[in-house]
This record gives sequence, C-alpha cells and structure tokens, in this order.
Amino acid sequence: MALLSHWAQCRHTNVSRCCSVILGSVLVSAALSVSAESQHYDVFVSNERSGDVTVIDGTSDAVVATFPVGKRPRGIHATPDGKRIFVTLSGSPRMAPGVDTERAPSDKAADGLGVIDPNARKLIDRWHVGSDPEQFAISKDGKFAFIANEDDASAAIVDLSSGQSRGKVKVSEEPEGMGVNPVNGEVYVTCEEKGEVFAIAPDEQRVLAKIDTGGRPRSVAFLPGGSRAYVACESGGYVAVIDTALHELFAKIKLPQGSLPMGTAISIDGKELFVSTGRGNTVAVIDTRTNAVSATVPVGARAWGIALSPDGSKLYSANGASDDVSVVDVNARKELKRIKVGSGPWGVTIVRTHK
Repeated sequence: MALLSHWAQCRHTNVSRCCSVILGSVLVSAALSVSAESQHYDVFVSNERSGDVTVIDGTSDAVVATFPVGKRPRGIHATPDGKRIFVTLSGSPRMAPGVDTERAPSDKAADGLGVIDPNARKLIDRWHVGSDPEQFAISKDGKFAFIANEDDASAAIVDLSSGQSRGKVKVSEEPEGMGVNPVNGEVYVTCEEKGEVFAIAPDEQRVLAKIDTGGRPRSVAFLPGGSRAYVACESGGYVAVIDTALHELFAKIKLPQGSLPMGTAISIDGKELFVSTGRGNTVAVIDTRTNAVSATVPVGARAWGIALSPDGSKLYSANGASDDVSVVDVNARKELKRIKVGSGPWGVTIVRTHK
C-alpha cells in the first residue's frame, strides 16, 4: 500500500525520481527476503551410543527428525554446497584409552563413511574407508574427505564422488582431529598418543612437517586467512597455536581449571575461537588477537562437538553425557536452551535450507 500511495503522488512530482524510489524499495525488500531465507538452517547431530542422527530446525531450535545411520556415528560434516552430509561409523567398541581391545572384539563390517541426503533426512549409502574412522575434514572444493583411521595410524584420502580411496598418508599413533587450511589446502592431523600434529600436502600425499604440541591433541581449527591453526589439547588443558607458514608451535593458551578441550570452531571474522571443554561442561571463548580467554559459557555435560550458525549468532554443542545439545547466544555469552537428542551426542554440522 505504501508503494501504491507513493506512485499516486508521482502524478504531481518527477516521475523518473519516483520510479527510482519505488525500484529501490523493491530491491531492498528483495534483498531482505533473500537474507532472511539464507538464515534458515538445520543442525545435524551424530549420536554415538544410539547409532542415529538427530535433526534440529535452526529457526525454532526444535527436533524435527531422527534417523538411524549405523554403529557409533561420530565425526559429521556437510559438503560446502550442503547437498550431502557424511558421518564416520565404527564397529569398534567404546573403550577408554589403553584398554586391551581383545577383550571386546570389533565389528569391522560396520566401519565406514555414511552418506546422508540432508533433504530426505536419511542414510543413502555407506563406504568402507578404513579401520575405525573417527574425525575427518572435507576439502574446500568438496571433492575429497581426509579421514583419521585410528587403527593403522594413517590419514585416508577418499573421493567423495565415488567413495573410492585415493591414497593414505602414515602419521603417528591414534590420529584423531583433522582440519584443512582454507587458503593453501594443507591438511592437519592431530595424533593423540605422542602429542603431535602432522601437516600434509594432500596432492603429493606426503608429510610436510611434524609439530609437537603435547597434551593429547583432539581437534584443529584455522583462522579464515589460514595463518594460524588452533589445536585443542585435552590432557594439557590448553589450546596450542601453530604458525602455519613455519609449521611451528607459536603459543599455548591455558584454559580454566578443569577444562579438557575437545571441539573447536572459529567465528566468521576470525576474531574469536570457541572451544568445548569436555567434562569441564563449558564452552571457552578465546580472543584470537590476544590469545586470551575472554569468556566461558556453561553448557551440558561433557561438551564435545560444536558448530556455529551460518550468521555466527548461535553456537550448538553436543553434550555426550547429558544426551542433549546446548544452544548458546554468542553475543550474550549465555546458554539459551538445551535440546534432548539421541544417546551420546558427539558431532554437530549445519546445513543451510530454503524454506
């Protein structure tokens, strides 16, 4: 009605000027509509103990679906275009580090990389990609996955168009976290047993450097510009900062007492790093300019995987011991709600939707 009223006034004023005003209003309205549409998203949570994936609507923060995927789903990531989600599956039993595996035999037929159609919300395929896969990362172009295979101390490279192996690179014992430098594509692999991070050139399938971090490194995240890598070191209670140009340890950021850092996520502008603290039951916020903890936000029990909403305003943490997901208001630094999901939530990934 406002536009029609404005058009009526055009009969008594400059028509071309009025047309410009009306066109501008239409364009602004369209831009706002597109912007609003782009903020719709779904949150996919892998539940390790119940063997399924829970889907949360990011607008209402309510559970809208749960579907089975296989044994022990853990690492979960979407391709950059959001058309596929992948989740690692494992037939190895859940055990504490150092326990004799012969006491609990593994079901190797259950190992694999599950392929999920996010629109249909169901598992559509499963590929054998190695032994006991856990965490993984996807290349920037979405063509390859780099997967940590704990049993044979290697990083596997898998073609995501076919599920076929494209090689593997040997690292040290208990590879865990995987990350891809967003600028040069180098792959970082955290290896828990010896406290090492390997930098790999994926095209050449060779190790570029080995960086000693100590502290049982669990996950890795990069600044948007790729100049720094942040490694959550669980037993050390700190985050190791790596200079990616030199492949050298740059600093260690000590977290609050009781922290067992696990998952990592970088803000869109790269100014803040978010770290889940495991049985510390918090998410720590680190100022990447000062390498200091600026806040801690209480969440559920044994916070593990974390992910940020597309606009960076909310953070979701998978709380493995309380079987729920915390929704955190990033700006207010507070937990908004907890959402009950499956048993043993482990990983979180987010996909934009159009509604």
